[in-house]
Amino acid sequence: PSPQHFKGGEQKVCYPGNLTIKDIYYFVFAPTLCYELNFPRSSKIRIHFLLRRLFEMLFFIQLLVGLTQQWMVPIIQSSMKPLKDMDLSRMTERLLRLAVPNHLLWLMFFYSFFHSSMNFTAELLRFGDRQFYNDWWNSETVTYFWQNWNIPVHKWCLRHFYKPLLRKGFSKIVSQSAVFFLSAFFHEYLVSVPLRMFRLWAFTGMMAQLPLAWFVGHFLRGNYGNAAVWMSIIIGQPFAVLMYVHDYYVMHYGNEAE
Repeated sequence: PSPQHFKGGEQKVCYPGNLTIKDIYYFVFAPTLCYELNFPRSSKIRIHFLLRRLFEMLFFIQLLVGLTQQWMVPIIQSSMKPLKDMDLSRMTERLLRLAVPNHLLWLMFFYSFFHSSMNFTAELLRFGDRQFYNDWWNSETVTYFWQNWNIPVHKWCLRHFYKPLLRKGFSKIVSQSAVFFLSAFFHEYLVSVPLRMFRLWAFTGMMAQLPLAWFVGHFLRGNYGNAAVWMSIIIGQPFAVLMYVHDYYVMHYGNEAE
C-alpha cells in the first residue's frame, strides 16, 4: 500500500494505504471516536502548550482527590442515617450540601479531562481537530447541552447511530430517544460494573432527560431554560451519588451497622 499524492505536495492516504499498524494505533490514542483516512494534523508540537496542559492535569488530579476526601466523603458518611431512617427533611439538607462540592468537582473534572488531558494528547500526536466541547454552559435547552458538552461522543452517536436510524426510516423523535437509551445504558454500565451492583439510578437519570428536554424546549426560553439545565446538573448528579452510595453501603456494611 502506498499513499496518494495530490497537487501542492500535500500527502493524503487512500485505502488500502491506511491498513498499517501505525495508522490503527494513531486512531486508538487520538482524542476522537470517529475514524478518518486523513485526520487534520498540526505542523509541530508546542512544548510550552504541552507543559501547561500537563501541569493542569497534575494540579486538578490532586485537587479533585483532596476535595473528595475532605469535603464530599464526610457529607456522604453523615447522610447514611437519614437515608436509612427515610428522614425526608434531613435527606434534602444532605442532598443540597452535597450538591455544591459535587458540582465543583464535576466542573474541575470537565476542564481537566476535556481541555487539559485531551489537548495534551492531541498536541503530543499533532492532532489538529481540537473541538472537544462547545459553549454548553450557555445551553437554553437540554438537547443543546447534550450536543455540545462532549463533542467526540456526540459525533460518534451522530455518525454511527442517529443518522443510520434516520436512513432506515425512523423518525427524529425515535432516533433521538434511541441515542439517549444507548447513552443511558453505558452510563449505567460504567457505574454498575465497578460497584458490582445493578440499581439503574444512572440509567433512570439519563432517560429522565427526555421528558425534561421536552418540557424545557416547550415551556422555557432564554435564561429560564438555561437555569433549568443548570439545576438539572447541580441537583441530579448528587442525588444519583447518594443513591449509589446508600445502596452500596446497605449491601456491604448493613449487617455491621445493625
